[in-house]
Amino acid sequence: MTFRPYPGLTIACALLFAALCGLGFWQLERLQWKLALIARVDSHMTAAPLALDAVMALPQDEAQYRRVTLAGHFDHRREAYVFTTAEGAAVYHVLTPFRTDDGRTLMVDRGEVPKEKLAPATRGAGNITGETGVTGVWRLPDAPGAFTPAPDHAHRVWYSRDLKGIAAADRLTLAAPVVIEADATPNPGGWPKGGQTVVTFRNQHLSYAVTWFGLALGLLGIWFAYHISRGRIALK
Repeated sequence: MTFRPYPGLTIACALLFAALCGLGFWQLERLQWKLALIARVDSHMTAAPLALDAVMALPQDEAQYRRVTLAGHFDHRREAYVFTTAEGAAVYHVLTPFRTDDGRTLMVDRGEVPKEKLAPATRGAGNITGETGVTGVWRLPDAPGAFTPAPDHAHRVWYSRDLKGIAAADRLTLAAPVVIEADATPNPGGWPKGGQTVVTFRNQHLSYAVTWFGLALGLLGIWFAYHISRGRIALK
């Protein structure tokens, strides 16, 4: 048997092989983390709604995607609109301050409206007055990105759910930096249309792990093939 691999090439390939395997194992760890996250969110979304105090007492990760029930009234004069698209058409999420019976203010995403229903006068029946209740999903919204357009203050249109900016514009003090995404309970007149919570998590970690391990095996095969072709490794 002949086994005389090139030392320099072997060391370089060994380091690269270890790095590729390390990336593969890291993706497997990420896969377990993602599966646990999905399971936790699914359990939160299917659990019974909690009271506001109960949700606020939870750690941030445990509060995310919890269903919560509020009692109080909306401040429709301070509606803000967040532009997005649905099936290629422009839609706006209606964010309305909600003052609870004990005096705390939270921001409720009441759902979406098409452009022609953006003006409150076009959906007056849906702007509920007086004491009411809301059940929705507790969400910590993403901060505006570097390329998020500046808000249109004149028309109260924003391009992200920038709670800090929206609250500052209306001199609001929020009890928590979250959005309560209203459930699908129909509003009078049909607008805004709630139930817009999206629970999707990209989970490609297994395919990434297979890719990294495949590259490691490919590198090992190339190392053997090269040395065999040079007569450095042979069975005799």
